[in-house]
Order: sequence, then C-alpha cells, then structure tokens
Amino acid sequence: MPKFRKPLPAELPEPEIINLDALAADLRSGAVDLVCVLGPTASGKTKYAVRLARNLAALGLPAEIISADSRQVYRGMDIGTGKDLSEYQEIPYHLIDIREAGTQYNVYDFVQDFRVVFSDIRARGKVAILCGGTGLYINAVTAGYDFRSRKPLSMPVSEGLSARSKGPVCGPQGAASTGIASPTASPLTFYIGTLVSREVRNARIDARLKARLEEGMIDEIRGLLERGVPAETLIGYGLEYKYVTLFLRGELTEQELYDKLSTAIHQFAKRQMTWFRGMERSGVIIHWVEV
Repeated sequence: MPKFRKPLPAELPEPEIINLDALAADLRSGAVDLVCVLGPTASGKTKYAVRLARNLAALGLPAEIISADSRQVYRGMDIGTGKDLSEYQEIPYHLIDIREAGTQYNVYDFVQDFRVVFSDIRARGKVAILCGGTGLYINAVTAGYDFRSRKPLSMPVSEGLSARSKGPVCGPQGAASTGIASPTASPLTFYIGTLVSREVRNARIDARLKARLEEGMIDEIRGLLERGVPAETLIGYGLEYKYVTLFLRGELTEQELYDKLSTAIHQFAKRQMTWFRGMERSGVIIHWVEV
C-alpha cells in the first residue's frame, strides 16, 4: 500500500509593522474610512483594536469599535462568547448586547445595524474600527453581499491601498485636512489581521476554555435555559452553547464536554483563518501583525 504523508500546514503570512502616521493620513484624506481588525479566535483581536484606537486618539483621531461577532450581539451570553467588556475601558463599542438571547440574528440584520452605527460614528468625526472574527459579517459590510444568491460580491481593493501588498503601510503624508472625510456607502477598508502561530493559538484556546469553565460558563448557560431560551436555539448558536447544553441535558460527560468543545473550537479557528486567507486570494490586502 502506498504511504501518504500528512499535508504540511499552510505557512503563516509574513507579519508587518503598521505605519500609524501613514494610516492616520489616509483616514484624514478619505483614502481609508474604515479600519478592520480581523483574525481567528484567541488571536488578540480586541486587545489590538483597543490599542489601535488609543494610538489613533493620540494622533488626534478618536476611534470607536464596532463588533463583528455573530454571538456577542446577545445579552446574557457573556462568558461563552468571550465579550471581555473590561478590555474596552474608555473606548466606545457598538453592536454588543443588542438582542435578547434566544432570538435570531443574521448577516442581513448585521448589515443594517452596521450602516446605522458606521454613519453615526463618521458623522461625529470619529474613526470606525470594525473588529471581529465572523468573516461573513466582515465581507458583507466591506465587500457587499448578495442576499438572493447568498454569495459575497467581489471584494475590490481601492486604488489608494492597492500598492500596499508588501511592507509597512505607505500613504499620503502631511495631509492638510484636520478632520475625517465624509462617510461613503461602501467603506474604503484597511484590513489588519492579528497573527498568531497555530501552536500558540491552540494553547490559548485550551487555557481560555478552562478559564471560562471556572468562571461559570456552565451556570451562565443553565441560567439561559431556566429563563426559557430553548435548548435547540442554544445548540444552534454552536460551540460553547451547543456542547454545554448537551452536557446539561445529560448527553455528554464533563470530560466529553471539554474534549469535544476544545476540538470544535480548534477546528473553528482553523476555518476562520481559511476564510481570511480566502479573502486574500480574492484580492483583499490584509496587513498581518504579531500581537
């Protein structure tokens, strides 16, 4: 029988160092009107987005964060979704805790909510930072989405960013404008990806899962069931809510809960990274940074 080698994992993209002065100049001139921080789970997206918001504020460009997480929209689903709201501190955030647990929320709803929040942030002269790991949501607001065919539209890169596929950010310097360009219907997006090795990411996922179980994630989900959220709805939310609900229904042992959930989160993170690399193959330039 022929022996087949297990395929080697795809190489990680080369990390960059973001030139904040150039990015700030692009934001002032209108070459960029949305910064998107994306990455797989446990890659440090929120911490990076908050730090970026503070750094932009120090350059005279106060920023607010828009969450692109399909489950953090729900109230009462805190530990399981890893909201970590304390990380934001003084930085305003949006599209978190905007729906009751048990209700349905989809990409169409997100697009409508994003448009309202994005326009409001821009109208107040602030920078909008989209941060999250739900690739479909990110695509829908930065590249468009055909709700009839359920396929993403083309993902164009604006001329102002097309030359930035390699190396640090470059852009117009010394822009005379002191404000931010007016909002546009289709955001001119500068993408930053949070880069972490597979080994570090997996270790973080396992450590975080243990911490969330110790913090009371099972009790949180038990409370949702007791408040009348249907078990099948929680299972439909996936990952933590799926496997803990199955555990509470007696369908999994405690060890099976941990093992199956850990495996599922690892697989989810891999799928997220595959999605983002697919965005790059479609023409989107993502500037990967080490957090």
